[in-house]
Formats: sequence, structure tokens, C-alpha cells
Amino acid sequence: MVSALPFEDFRVLLDKLPEPDEKVEADIRRVFARAALAQGPFGLMEDIAAWFAGWTGRATPQVSRPLVAIFAGTHGVAAHGVSPRPVTATAEAVELCAAGGAAINQVCLTYDLGLKVFDLALDLPTGDITREPALDERGCAATMAFGMEAIAGGADLLCLGDMGVGNSTVAAALLAALFGGEGRDWVGPGSGADEAAVARKAAIVDQALDFHGPHLDDPLEALARVGGREFAAIAGAILAARMERIPVLIDGFPATAAAAVLHKVKPGALDHCLLASLSPEPGHRRAAEFIGMEPVLDLGIGHGEGVGAALGAGLVKAAVQMASGMAVAQRA
Repeated sequence: MVSALPFEDFRVLLDKLPEPDEKVEADIRRVFARAALAQGPFGLMEDIAAWFAGWTGRATPQVSRPLVAIFAGTHGVAAHGVSPRPVTATAEAVELCAAGGAAINQVCLTYDLGLKVFDLALDLPTGDITREPALDERGCAATMAFGMEAIAGGADLLCLGDMGVGNSTVAAALLAALFGGEGRDWVGPGSGADEAAVARKAAIVDQALDFHGPHLDDPLEALARVGGREFAAIAGAILAARMERIPVLIDGFPATAAAAVLHKVKPGALDHCLLASLSPEPGHRRAAEFIGMEPVLDLGIGHGEGVGAALGAGLVKAAVQMASGMAVAQRA
């Protein structure tokens, strides 16, 4: 039965999250342990393979349907000049992906990854968070539900990214709402912002926190009030993947902020996720510490758009192939 309360169905799901198959995970670790006797330890590659196998429940794991899902949104707060890029740059980035000319297209071709880009009403910016909610609760819940459909076509590894001019400011506001602090604690240069623009971003975050202050104690309400459509959709996609036991790679400052909402509601909600990479945003590293994640890669990529997650998928595919190939050899 669907609840009349916008967020109640998500709270119910978060209370009954599936757990990994510990036996399968242990079996994979034994495969690596036997190989390590002759070859030495495999470090993070073993951890990645065991993580993937445990969540998929496959004793001989394979990455056969990896998917990169990118969610693009526009933000009313961008009117305050928080980014050196024009608001139209988001739609242009979506069009570039559609034409196959973006960086993410090339990484997906390299590692044989599926790619979906979701245009979340780019012609309709969210509310200006300094004076109104970005979304009402019903609209936020509906966008989360839309994000859950990202895996509808099937996937066994989900890589998440974002597009949206001004969304690093929104990420900073959302993280400050979730974990405390002021704008200056969370903002950074974003897409090339100079010192004056960074100070302006911090002031905008503080204005948003002051305006919404009494309503930010509930993480899902904070998502609606100071988040955005791509944030809500990413949170929904992460939750859907957990319910289907699909491992997730998170990429970028905004996507990490969206994931942090679920962590704040239910510690352990991100156990099926790995943080693919860290952007140069100082708030991104701080957010990763709050949710207890270390990046799989730390290449200094600030581009977003799922590039870090897609590169991480290549590493996951290699780790899983190592596990499967060694398991077969050990049984021979």
C-alpha cells in the first residue's frame, strides 16, 4: 500500500534493507588467500571483489551489465552567480553526451559500460534555496521514485554521476544541513570559481541554512528543501540498487551529498556502495569522512558526470575477473 505521506514509503524501505551474502564474500576471500600464498597479497582488489560478490551473491562473480547513470538538473540558486558557467551549460553537457563527445562516453567505450543520461526538467529550475524550498515533499518523493527506475532495464553494477550548474553549492548546503557547520566549511571552487565566487557561495549556503533552519532536522526534508532533482534521483537510485542487491559506485561531490542523506536516515544504508573518487572540493573529502568512505581512486578529477565512477568500474571489472579466473583455476 502506498502511503499518503510523501517520504513514508522510503522510510519503510530503509528499515528493511537487505544484507550481503557473507558466505559468498568469505569464499572469494579464500580464493585470494590461496593465490596470495604463492603471489603475495592483493590488497584493495581483494576487497573490491569480495564486496561485489557478497552483494550480488554470486560464488563466481561476473560484471555483465554495468551501467553508468547520470542525472542532470538545474537550480534556482544558480541565479546568484555561484558558478562561472551559464545555466545553459547543463543542457549543453547533456547534448554532448547524447552526441557521444563527452569524456564519460569515452570511458564507457573503453570499459564496455552502458550509459543513461536523465534530463530532470532542465527547463524548470528548482526553487531558489535562499528563499524557498528547492522542491516540495511530494515533488522530491516523486523524483526519488523516478531515480529508482534507473535500474529498471537491469544492471549488476550501478555507477552514479551528476550534471548541474550550481550543484556544488547545493551539495554544500545539503551537507551542512545534515552534518552541521557553515557555508565556509563545505564550499570550494566548484567549476573554476575564483576566491570572490567561493565567498559568495559560502554566503548563499548560510542564507539557505538560516531560511530553512527549523525544517532541516529530518534528512529527507533537508533533501527536499536544499537539494535538487538530481540529488533526489540519485538517492532513489541508490536505495533501489540496495533493494535489488546491486553494488554501486558513487562519484562526485553532489552524488556523495545525495548518498549522505540515506546514511543520515539509516547508518549502513550505503554498505553496498563504494566511493569511486574524490573531487578537489574540500567539502567532498569531509563528506566522505562523515559517511565513513575512502575513495577507490583519488585522481583529482573534478569533472563530475560519472567519469570517476566509470573509471572505478574498470577496476571493479578487473577485480571480479581476477576472483572468477582464480577460482576456476583453483578448482581445476
